[in-house]
Amino acid sequence: MRIIRGKYGRRRFDVPNNISARPTTDFARENIFNVLENLVDFDGLAALDLFAGTGAISFEFLSRGCGTVTAVEKATTQYNFIRKVAQQLNCNNLQVVKGDALKYVESAITKYDLIFADPPYDMPDFDKIPALILGSQMLKPGTIVVVEHSKKYDFSHLPGFFDHRVYGSVNFTIFRQE
Repeated sequence: MRIIRGKYGRRRFDVPNNISARPTTDFARENIFNVLENLVDFDGLAALDLFAGTGAISFEFLSRGCGTVTAVEKATTQYNFIRKVAQQLNCNNLQVVKGDALKYVESAITKYDLIFADPPYDMPDFDKIPALILGSQMLKPGTIVVVEHSKKYDFSHLPGFFDHRVYGSVNFTIFRQE
């Protein structure tokens, strides 16, 4: 895993062989963060990384100046990897939650400026995840939500739809809470 830019930029970490996540490619991650940089100033923002996997998105948020980042991951291997990298980087503003991301969405009351969700593409009821996030208590005016998905989904009908980007086989739908 490589952190692309910011204070941790160009740092590389060896991902465990037994990881069950499908990490967002460097190419797609770099491009979606270029889009986000034109929408927000990361400095001091509160960000949430749902289905965190390797934590690459969380570490990009931290590297670019987010004040606090919460990473939610239920798989033990990925959870431990995120914690290990956070220790190596001496990140004290990363909260790693070991648990189900959908249950977190349903119960969380913390408000976030940025929410990134990268559920497994084959997850049952994948198509309901964006609406669940958009209807949660975690959004405040101006919150940006990014959902990574395959080309099989179109979320442009949901409230707050802002943009859709495609990088290779990776699709991102961006929502902005008004």
